[in-house]
Amino acid sequence: MGAGGKGYKAPALQLEKLLALGLDQRTAENALVNSKVTTNLAAVIAEAGISWCDKSVGNPLYAVATKYPNNALVHRPALIDYIVSMKIKNPAQLDAALSFLNNVGPDPLDTGKFEEACGVGVVVSIEEIHSTVTKVLHENMEAILEQRYHINVGNLCGQVRKRHPWGDAKATKEEIEKRLAEILGPKTEADNVKPVKTKKGKPAKAEEKVVAVVTAAPPSEDLNPYSHFPEPAENNKVHTEIFFSDGNIWRAHNTKEILEKHLRATGGKVTTRFPPEPNGYLHIGHAKAMFIDFGLAKEWNGNCYLRFDDTNPEAEKKEYIDHIQEIVHWLGWEPYKVTYTSDYFQALYEHAVELLRKGLAYVDHQTAEQIRKDRETNTDSPWRDRPIEESLQLCEDMRRGLIAEGAATLRMKQDMQNDTRNMYDLIAYRIKFTPHPHAGDKWCIYPSYDYAHCMVDSLENITHSLCTLEFDVRRPSYYWVLVALGLYQPYVWEYSRLNISHNIMSKRKLNRLVTEKWVDGWDDPRLLTLAGLRRRGVSAAAINSFIRGMGITRSVNSLIPVDRLEYHIREELNKTASRAMVVLHPLKVVITNLEDGKVIDLDGKKWPDAPADEASGSFLKNCLH
Repeated sequence: MGAGGKGYKAPALQLEKLLALGLDQRTAENALVNSKVTTNLAAVIAEAGISWCDKSVGNPLYAVATKYPNNALVHRPALIDYIVSMKIKNPAQLDAALSFLNNVGPDPLDTGKFEEACGVGVVVSIEEIHSTVTKVLHENMEAILEQRYHINVGNLCGQVRKRHPWGDAKATKEEIEKRLAEILGPKTEADNVKPVKTKKGKPAKAEEKVVAVVTAAPPSEDLNPYSHFPEPAENNKVHTEIFFSDGNIWRAHNTKEILEKHLRATGGKVTTRFPPEPNGYLHIGHAKAMFIDFGLAKEWNGNCYLRFDDTNPEAEKKEYIDHIQEIVHWLGWEPYKVTYTSDYFQALYEHAVELLRKGLAYVDHQTAEQIRKDRETNTDSPWRDRPIEESLQLCEDMRRGLIAEGAATLRMKQDMQNDTRNMYDLIAYRIKFTPHPHAGDKWCIYPSYDYAHCMVDSLENITHSLCTLEFDVRRPSYYWVLVALGLYQPYVWEYSRLNISHNIMSKRKLNRLVTEKWVDGWDDPRLLTLAGLRRRGVSAAAINSFIRGMGITRSVNSLIPVDRLEYHIREELNKTASRAMVVLHPLKVVITNLEDGKVIDLDGKKWPDAPADEASGSFLKNCLH
């Protein structure tokens, strides 16, 4: 029986205790019939050490009890202290805190970074909110005057919140509504008429217009999925903030000479890259990456490389390379150039030698297990300070195949005391006596992703280095390499990866399903690989429509229901799939009143293929009846 229903009687003491936290009656009663929530709430209340509080504290504590990530329970008391002390006091701050702690997990908590991520101590005055509301209303004045009181107030609030994420949401909404009343005056009869709603189950028509042609520019800024990215005019600067061990914010930047050289190479155009690793077939998450990489370049009349990140020859095959090129074209994208990281192997090696000469790299003889243990204890390798000339000679021996596989690696001399694990002297080169599917048997040492990726971005003059959010921890090492070598630094921007409910979205796990023969292959229709979707009958237009409809965000824990993908598939098939009608048991019809000389020509007659069209649908309906 639901809370408050007939026959239900909440324990008076427990209910009173929850009401004392400022929770409303219904929320408290619902909590009491959910054993998991009740258990979590009891633990949270005990950790908070309070018996009464205002709802401004009680509601966030209830959210902690229901939303807190299980992988970071060790930090929950700390978050509760921030809430009770009112250092975290609005939903935006709490959401940011939960997202931050989910990424940290059980690792030590850096309170400085945590407070910065959650806006602790940031005060947004009412005057600042009013000033920003004025700017937002001015920017949207044309739409306001056209739509009047039908304007989407939530969208306007969102534009203010984007500039003041820690501002008072209630005060923002009240100010916007007050200013709209001043601008528009009293409501008219037309203002009170509710707008016509679209049919249930269908998204707004505006989205359908946008997705009809993937390559077409959207009609307005609000619908433009690429509006989050810096404008082309900002390509003359790189302003990505990264953190080094001293805690200061370091802004990556290009010298005037490096920038001028870059602009001469690109002609000032936006340049992106889609960099898949050819170690398996692409899945629908890669469709999002393509939509962003190729789509952003097309949006701003730029160029996008298709670059194969082929630094691991043991896992790569020509079959995968051919598949990726085929799928890219199937989805409607045309690469500016097709390149391979292996095309730059010589340049990458020469830069490795340069790092050695600068004393910024060394040859290490530790095993993978020893390196892992040293990273856990922030311990330097015993070979870290070996003479430069000795490392240079050993590196050359590695290149010539004179050192056994696994007996040595080339590591970058970064910062073993850094707060970021991705600065713990990452491996730049390892020995592998394995032929390369593209470079052949010329090399027996291969660069790592962390060493090669940023450098090839720079060598190809990429303006926007786009990747999913799990790569944001690699920013420090990305820029460390480029600064150490004095190379051009691209703009780095991360977006949320695509996660779809009830489906596997990991290439590693998909590869296991295929290799262990749990499925019939990479194109098994049960998988959300792009080959599997195509075999299932899903069109490229439906996939691109689905991706565009989601937009491009930085939400960490977004999970898209599979129903949403299926909706876009149905919508596309409804517009494009041919219909056929078959008469299994025809009846002979004799026309007895046909005028002399008249002939009925049935040749070329077809059933209509556009059921969404009203007239066509009516004709089909009449024919069936």
